[in-house]
Amino acid sequence: MLRARYRRITFYFFRVIASIFWWDILLLRLGFKRWARKTRNERLRRIAVSYRKLAIEMGGVLIKAGQFLSARVDVLPEVVTNELAGLQDEVPPEDFNEIRRLAEAELGGPLNQYFEFFDSEPLAAASLGQVHRALLNANPQHGADSTNPEGDPVFAGKVVVKIQRPHIEQIIQTDLAALRTVGRWIRRYNPIRRRADVPALLDEFARILYEEIDYLAEGRNAETFGVNFANRPDVCVPRVFWPQTTRRVLTLEDVFAIKITDYDAISAAGIDRGEVAQRLFDVYMEQIFTHEFFHADPHPGNLFVCPNQDGSWRLTFVDFGMVGRVPPNMRAGLREGVIGAGTQDAARLLKAYQKMGVLLPQADTELIEKADQVMFERFGGKSMGELTQIDYDEIRELAVEFRELIYDMPFQIPEDLILLGRCVAILSGMCTGLDSDFNLWDAIAPVTKELIAEEMRGGWEFWRDEAVDLLKTGLVLPKRLERTLALMEKGQMQVRVPELNDHLRRLEAGLARLMAALVFSALLMAGVQVYLAGEIVVGEVLLGAALLALIWALLRRPRRR
Repeated sequence: MLRARYRRITFYFFRVIASIFWWDILLLRLGFKRWARKTRNERLRRIAVSYRKLAIEMGGVLIKAGQFLSARVDVLPEVVTNELAGLQDEVPPEDFNEIRRLAEAELGGPLNQYFEFFDSEPLAAASLGQVHRALLNANPQHGADSTNPEGDPVFAGKVVVKIQRPHIEQIIQTDLAALRTVGRWIRRYNPIRRRADVPALLDEFARILYEEIDYLAEGRNAETFGVNFANRPDVCVPRVFWPQTTRRVLTLEDVFAIKITDYDAISAAGIDRGEVAQRLFDVYMEQIFTHEFFHADPHPGNLFVCPNQDGSWRLTFVDFGMVGRVPPNMRAGLREGVIGAGTQDAARLLKAYQKMGVLLPQADTELIEKADQVMFERFGGKSMGELTQIDYDEIRELAVEFRELIYDMPFQIPEDLILLGRCVAILSGMCTGLDSDFNLWDAIAPVTKELIAEEMRGGWEFWRDEAVDLLKTGLVLPKRLERTLALMEKGQMQVRVPELNDHLRRLEAGLARLMAALVFSALLMAGVQVYLAGEIVVGEVLLGAALLALIWALLRRPRRR
């Protein structure tokens, strides 16, 4: 382990966590909410700037995490994503002499034995490796086989060679050790501990990273992806050249084109950005629901738009080191979720949560279903641009109405959903960036229709399940109605009023803090007087008790009803 690197990473995150605790937890409870909110954007920007500088300087896992966060324009504040966006292009390249030594050791000979031309300037530098343009040497006696594994002739042509950064495994080991330490810190915060198994998530992240630095596996992933989309001329996948590929060196067909976030270049090429967003969404739906095998790292450096001479264009994928697979049980839950969202059926969406295992055992399913239904009624059909213009008071009204649900946040993150959740999150941000009017409801409609048709084609099992659901509803409804009428007759009907509960909790908290302040003042005055009178030990005990009373007053949370 690189000790100095480990200490620097953990110390950085310690400072960030301490800052967030002070400004966004402690000061809010002390009543400085307006001040904390007023300075929030600038504080977040400074944190993003410091992280970007640290990631660029140190590389490794930090860059990968920053690239993921930079694509979350649909969730993170713009001040954060703007600062982190540079990580897509600002990764410093490795010294070419080091890269050459590694590549020649892997290939078993000098570069000119395999390549007629090899550019010493990298085309792209990534967190785990970097890419160089080259021209294959087609002469078989110089190391280029005349056929690839499928038996097709290999011709001399433009390729890109991806070469792993030296000592990257040791860097990953150190970064993961630092992140595990930080994970233990944040796991002490109860809301996080209840919702996610942080150690398990980090273990899964580590597994993904180590798979990503195996370039033989990446080559196989690229071939699988190419076979899946062989019948789609509007999707481009680079070909793998196996004679020039090892575990740390990967040679692919050169398919680099217009970067998917180069909006001006896309428009200048006469390509509609809304069409790009729609195709990107459609291709990912096909990956997830048809192939059950998806490209899990869709950040802007891995996606291109390639114009054709006839005016058409292709959506081009590169970098297949991070891929995901959808197990059957997860696919069933995702299918329910897409159909539930597409038909705006809150009950079906709840069933999807349960199938995917994202709900905690104590989750209030009735309240979750009600919240989903309200969301559909208020926001269903709106485009991303319209959603960003929603009035703050409307959001606040919903937050008050479902305060208990927001406070509990009864969701967890299963390990199977890590890659898919990350992929969907980035995809959402990219579609919004391409087209601010991108409408998820319109985009998901064809997928929903196809999934419903697929269910109906399933035969008698589909109709059996629908009949069982209807029968359950028919049996339960009379009992619920009878129970409700009985409570009304006895005068025991209870109505929840979130606003009243909110005021009561605040009043209780205020009274408790007032009592604590009185106790603190009394102990402080007594401690000072006793200390000045020469009773040092007794005075220190009283002052210590005063400090405990102050801490209790600051950290006490309102009692939930």
